[in-house]
Amino acid sequence: MSDVPKAAPPVSGAASTVIAVLDDLRDESAELDQLVGELGDEGWAVDTPAVGWTIAYQVAHLAWTDRAALLAATDADAFAAHAVVAMKSPDTFVDDGAREGAALPPAELLARWRAGRDELQRVLRAAPAGARFPWYGPPMSAASVGTARLMETWAHAQDVADALGVHRVPTDRLRHVARIGVRARDYAYAVRGLTPPAEEFRVELVAPSGELWTFGEEDATQRVTGTALDFCLLATRRAHRDDLDLRAVGADADQWLGIAQAFAGPPGEGREASAGGGAA
Repeated sequence: MSDVPKAAPPVSGAASTVIAVLDDLRDESAELDQLVGELGDEGWAVDTPAVGWTIAYQVAHLAWTDRAALLAATDADAFAAHAVVAMKSPDTFVDDGAREGAALPPAELLARWRAGRDELQRVLRAAPAGARFPWYGPPMSAASVGTARLMETWAHAQDVADALGVHRVPTDRLRHVARIGVRARDYAYAVRGLTPPAEEFRVELVAPSGELWTFGEEDATQRVTGTALDFCLLATRRAHRDDLDLRAVGADADQWLGIAQAFAGPPGEGREASAGGGAA
């Protein structure tokens, strides 16, 4: 018998996409973990720019949503029962979950977040090809779950970094956030009771690496250009448009930059512009 190891089977395109997304989610979570892992109790109680949310609330929200995603991926019936209860208080159930977790001792909350995100990684990596999991909206694939978790992790980590006065170096993991922001264009209109434009937009974003990310047809008349970081800050409503270097061509594209959001649910108040505004 030969002792030469057999080559591993090739990874399909769909499977490699899931792995890439989950690798980026793991790294995004680890970056936030570095910000909060050594905080003392006083640090966890620091207020973030999200009104009423301390750093503990931010991490508790991520831990709660990770566990909801884990339930959806492992027990569809149990998740369905949970969703029925949640939808009885659609405007508060997310905040209620964060509040409950934030009441825990910081060390326990941190351990809960770490354990939940690690288990979600394990389950999503083992999910069969083509699997779809229930959610509060349409069912999602493993890649979509991972992408949504990365977007939320990045956005809430921005709140934590702002609260601590820490500058985060952007990475090309932002491509996932940017993609959600573009794909959620029509949702941003619908959640405000507006009719989305019929025409597709062209979006051109400069990645942290310098690569150009493009979305939509090249000859579209409605266009948005700028940096990927600024677009992601806008789409997650972590910065005011006046402070960002984003440009719109066309009235519809200009309107979209005023309402863009990458997340489900009501848009919230968003951030105020800094004194004097910002980028031209």
